[in-house]
Amino acid sequence: MAKDSKKEEKKVKKVTKDKSKKKDNKPKKVKESYGKELKKEMKMVKWPEKKEVVKYTISTIVFCLLICAFFQLLLLLMSIVKGWF
Repeated sequence: MAKDSKKEEKKVKKVTKDKSKKKDNKPKKVKESYGKELKKEMKMVKWPEKKEVVKYTISTIVFCLLICAFFQLLLLLMSIVKGWF
């Protein structure tokens, strides 16, 4: 029985060695540098036009002012209600 187990171990080792050799034979891809990859990605980005940036900036400022006014009115109403009690 000991001889059989040793034979099986040799077979397993041989199979694992064969698999490791196969992996090494694959052609390796040359990885581009980080800067080149970044440059490619940045070219694919759709940058907004000046008109769009101005439009969204103005709408954001107006929205913030409206929210601010809403909370100021709410604060004023709460102070008036508090004054009654």
